[in-house]
Amino acid sequence: MNSRGNFAPHLSLRFDSHMFSIDTSRSPKKCLQPDAYLITHAHSDHYGKSAMLSPLAIASEETARALEIRYGREYKGRTFSVGESILVGDQVVETYPTGHTIGSVAFFWENDVGTKILVTGDVKNHGSLPPCDLLVTEANYGDPWDPACRFDDDITAFGDAVDSGATFGAYAFGKAQRAVALIRGLGYGDEIGMDEQSLALTQELMPQFGPFTPAEDNGTDITDINVVTPWNLPRMRGMKYVLTGRKDLPYPRIILSDHLDFRGLMKMIEEASPEATIVYHPEGEKANRLALYLRDQGRDAISVSEVEKSFYK
Repeated sequence: MNSRGNFAPHLSLRFDSHMFSIDTSRSPKKCLQPDAYLITHAHSDHYGKSAMLSPLAIASEETARALEIRYGREYKGRTFSVGESILVGDQVVETYPTGHTIGSVAFFWENDVGTKILVTGDVKNHGSLPPCDLLVTEANYGDPWDPACRFDDDITAFGDAVDSGATFGAYAFGKAQRAVALIRGLGYGDEIGMDEQSLALTQELMPQFGPFTPAEDNGTDITDINVVTPWNLPRMRGMKYVLTGRKDLPYPRIILSDHLDFRGLMKMIEEASPEATIVYHPEGEKANRLALYLRDQGRDAISVSEVEKSFYK
């Protein structure tokens, strides 16, 4: 809990003598401290900005570097290569790639009585994740009754836009790097223009995907293909697209997500085959609805919001 008496996002798990805080802000000094802050990836809604300042932080090398670039602070914790096992006290914690951002991982460990715990973070590719007894997972597109939670990435439309020359609106960390990888995969070899933070992150994490150049020169486009943050799109000329599943932005959109849709989440859960599931991100109705749906399907499931509500009854 934080100093105001609320749960700090997202959650802490305690088994035996070990407690891991996953994607949380740091606990106040007067509160019980975890064995480690496990950071799944460097997006701001997963609170690495706070946890990165603790020597108890654990993150992949790429996630730690992305946090440093994004927030201009030194990462104080431990790092690992994606796929490595790490030792926290006497507890072995395994890591698995999730394909959400560069360096994003799921954490997996087995407690003293043999319970296998898998915490996914956000997931785009679940192919390498192991079976588990307790699954702690996301629900960004977990609402089974929302048609927008079922989609396919529109790679064809993206390729057509690349062929025509375009500026793509994409978040600086994650979506921008995926866009660059796709552009190169489609055979475009010239410079890609990028705005400041997108450029810094991509040059650091994907140097082999260059050449890159600053996308803005007094507000004018200087390359055929640009990748900028959505709020910089008004400063660019030519055809503009936003890479998103959202419908509330004033530009033509191309569906390109860094998450599993509802069908993908269901397949991941089926293959992981947990005895119980905790839905921990995002808090609110999507998580509640996914947990409800899983219970309707005969699976033990609960959302973090439901846990909190039960705690304060």
